[in-house]
Amino acid sequence: MGGVASRRVAALRVVIVSYPLSLIIVGVVAPFVGGDVTLAPMLWGVASGVAGGIAVWWFYLALAAGPMSIVSPVTAVLVAGVPVIVGLALGERPTAPAYAGIVLALIAVVLVSKESPDETAGEVAGGRTLAFTPTVAWLTVGSGITFALSFIAIDRIGDSDSGLWPLVASRAAATAVVWAAALSLRQFSPARGGVLKLAAFVSVLDVVANVALLYAFHGGLLSLVSVIASLYPAATVLLAMVMLGERVGSIQKVGMVLAFGAVGVIAVAG
Repeated sequence: MGGVASRRVAALRVVIVSYPLSLIIVGVVAPFVGGDVTLAPMLWGVASGVAGGIAVWWFYLALAAGPMSIVSPVTAVLVAGVPVIVGLALGERPTAPAYAGIVLALIAVVLVSKESPDETAGEVAGGRTLAFTPTVAWLTVGSGITFALSFIAIDRIGDSDSGLWPLVASRAAATAVVWAAALSLRQFSPARGGVLKLAAFVSVLDVVANVALLYAFHGGLLSLVSVIASLYPAATVLLAMVMLGERVGSIQKVGMVLAFGAVGVIAVAG
């Protein structure tokens, strides 16, 4: 839904609407879930929101200026790989089959993030020359690392009895970041009409996804949960193929098969 909306207007014009809406939604739900508002989980929530907001900003800038066939796989590998390294450094020790699942997942995110035939045709038709310049490289690496830091921060919220309040802090911080980015780039013009409806739908999905991720980290290892979460491009490609009729390359199909296989291996082994 975010991708469809971003084809009609600049991506920042979508997130400056969807982020505050997600803040309102989680703010309304949080009191019913309960939990105590304590300092440490709230600070980790803020850290997650700041990192996630910066990651989205830099990722969109990289996609706008550089080739998606390079930007997307590099970002995906960093999102998957950095939390694994951190998890292992913190003493996590997945089982041997789980390590095999991690390797499969890392391969899958690279393959499934490759450019589709439609995207390649669009670049040629538009006459654009997109190079992986040093600036694009820094933006790509920066977005991958900050996405990973957002995952790590959510994991560090831990098993505290804080309910969804850290997510309230996260959404508030992320909203502040994307609003600042939109203002600095002179794109602070909220989406309207059909795009506004899509942004509202994105905000609901954003809350559901973040709540699911929070509880997944509560019950699982950082090194495993982060890898599974990083496989989201497989679902995106599958939905784009089924719902939007987009063509999917053979390499992407192989990546999707590996992605689902990796999830199965990790689920059984973890």
